[in-house]
Amino acid sequence: MADDLKAGDRVSWKSHGGEAHGKVVRKQTGPTRIKGHKVAASAEDPQFIVETDEGKRAAHKPGALSKGG
Repeated sequence: MADDLKAGDRVSWKSHGGEAHGKVVRKQTGPTRIKGHKVAASAEDPQFIVETDEGKRAAHKPGALSKGG
């Protein structure tokens, strides 16, 4: 798992088009919205806000992210 990620870390994850690459923006520990989609993050179940190299943002659970990329 990638629970030890922090802002600025390079990460990769599986995407519809294969593998995406980008960086961690922040660890999200409360509910939020990204592009109209609800992100059900909590302190017990955090997610990471990531930004692709193209500037698009998404939220992913720690297990979906790999360091590097």
